[in-house]
Amino acid sequence: MDKGIPIRSISRGIAVLKAINRSGSMTMTEITRTCDLPYPTASRVIQTLVHEGLIEREPKRRRYRPTAMVQSLAHGFQGDGRLVKAARSHIVELTRVLGWPITLSSHVGHSMVIRDSTHALSALTFNEYFPGYASPLLESAAGLVFLAALGKEEREGLIQSMQALENKEWTQALSLLEEAHLLDEIREQGYAARSFNRFTRNPGKTSSIAVAIMDGERPVGAVSLAYFASAMKAEEAMDRFAPQIRACGAAISENLAPFAE
Repeated sequence: MDKGIPIRSISRGIAVLKAINRSGSMTMTEITRTCDLPYPTASRVIQTLVHEGLIEREPKRRRYRPTAMVQSLAHGFQGDGRLVKAARSHIVELTRVLGWPITLSSHVGHSMVIRDSTHALSALTFNEYFPGYASPLLESAAGLVFLAALGKEEREGLIQSMQALENKEWTQALSLLEEAHLLDEIREQGYAARSFNRFTRNPGKTSSIAVAIMDGERPVGAVSLAYFASAMKAEEAMDRFAPQIRACGAAISENLAPFAE
């Protein structure tokens, strides 16, 4: 464990649970495809999660959904109250001005986890998103901008831990980051953009722009704006929204200092 080598069976179980929790309900076929697992392996994982009471099969449907027991996994977590307190008024105001929903997220493991959002305040959204919803680090604008803002040593350590998991999609994404010098570009422009987001409740329907929130020299989260992918091209969205989302991120970063833990 000192070298960060994961236990594959546990990683697979967590991946399946996160996928079901993110989607709300999934068939076995959807689980195998989403998590890139052989059917027999996915079946054993599902049986284990059902046995532990974390998921259940829906009545009269061959779909699996999370149970209330998943909330017990968060017991003891202290949250990001300081970050939420510093950001709330700013993300509400930005939604009031632009109309689109704003999400505040922080880094956990290989994911970005929602801490607060304004989806409930906007009509321009397909779904509401509540604290705890997670998206893969490499598949979200929030994750990419957070990764770009990390110090070199911490960023390389995180990338190495993802490489150790031998996830095919992560391997491809990490290769693209290096070949395209994407993180350098994100640092230079001050924001990250992601089109046709896959890991949402409506995959491919939205795109997003995100900026890092800094506490001194270190990123502590990200704030992102989501818009309908069909509403405008990415270039137009970046021209229209990048200045406002950057200003929002800077204001939250500045607002962090006065708040005590």
